[in-house]
Amino acid sequence: MSQKVIVYSTEGCIECNYVKQMLTEEGISFEVRDVMKSEEYQKEVETFGFLGVPVTVVGDKAVKGMTPELRELIATV
Repeated sequence: MSQKVIVYSTEGCIECNYVKQMLTEEGISFEVRDVMKSEEYQKEVETFGFLGVPVTVVGDKAVKGMTPELRELIATV
């Protein structure tokens, strides 16, 4: 069973769009949570130790930005 993927982002965030585009191209479904529209979502990002976006979460692991670690994370999906 694959794990749920969540992308915390904001509207107009270019790096966020790159992350979402990459996930889409990889055929990975994901939920988008806009931290500017929900204080709860911002707090969720902060629980992972981040203040900015994009933050991609799979299970209990989170990665900020478009990094090699993101590729490793999505390989677990």
